[in-house]
Amino acid sequence: MTEKYKIYLSEDTRARLINDAELFEFQKKDGSVNLNAFLKTMIINYFDQYRFDSERLLINITNDLKSMTSIDDKNAVFIAEKIISTYVKPDDKHSSKNIALSLTVSGSSYGIIRIIENNLLKDISLSQYFKDMFNSYLSIPRSEREAIIFKDTYEDINKALKEHRVMSFTNTTSGEEQSYFVEPYVIAPSKEEQCNYLLCMDRSIQKPRTFRVSRLRSVFVTSDKFPVDDGILKELREKAVRSPHSVSPNIHAVVRMTEYGVKKFKVVTKNRPIVTNIEGDLYHFDWPELQLEEYFKRFGRDALVLEPESLKERIRKYYYYGLREYSK
Repeated sequence: MTEKYKIYLSEDTRARLINDAELFEFQKKDGSVNLNAFLKTMIINYFDQYRFDSERLLINITNDLKSMTSIDDKNAVFIAEKIISTYVKPDDKHSSKNIALSLTVSGSSYGIIRIIENNLLKDISLSQYFKDMFNSYLSIPRSEREAIIFKDTYEDINKALKEHRVMSFTNTTSGEEQSYFVEPYVIAPSKEEQCNYLLCMDRSIQKPRTFRVSRLRSVFVTSDKFPVDDGILKELREKAVRSPHSVSPNIHAVVRMTEYGVKKFKVVTKNRPIVTNIEGDLYHFDWPELQLEEYFKRFGRDALVLEPESLKERIRKYYYYGLREYSK
């Protein structure tokens, strides 16, 4: 059965949900963001956790009220619910304009809505229930939100990690779908906790690889076990802490920064490399070359790569071909 519902959200909440749907690559055939598919997935995967956390919070506050005062159970629950609705749940009724969002559900997502309508609404509307749920979801760090949206994938990865089993999956990062058989070692969030990455050994080439978890498809835990290599485990754990999005070997780089470049380095935090040493205006890094290239492309003349020559040439070509196109 398919049903349509209207949910009223603040513009900010809707925009942040769209950002997640876009980052996690929920797309329609025309390439636009498929917010409806994203919300259905979130409702299915987050409902039990949200209900459990809400019930636990209510119980804890109620018990605290009863332990500190002579208040009876009924009034303790009433006050606890009032505290939660007033001080805990985000109230954006007056902060921005509420806009209507149409949600079309079927199957499991429709079944959950029926459970909510029949058992959990009490004195609030279905729209308000979902508004609270969505705001609760958005209060969680994004790397943990990714684990909610891709719940089945995470369960499979954790099973493979625990039992040291070979995994298979498909991935479309390079533009076309490819199949991989890997030995999983570590799962870790990026430094900014935007996305999670699986660090593993690719069985076909016997080299380390890293994959963004939200881009894995057709994940399957095979019956084949593999022996854990302590050296590889140590190496990938170190990569997981520093730069889980890249398992390429580190290179030593020296970058001369202008005064503005130094200021920019402090504020541009996404995929920012860790400084090994600073000598005046010279910044030293021991970091994967591709990650250094992608980071310092954004600095223009305010960050000049001096070493190594290969990285210097990569960035020089980037600006050269860009200038050539703009000069046409």
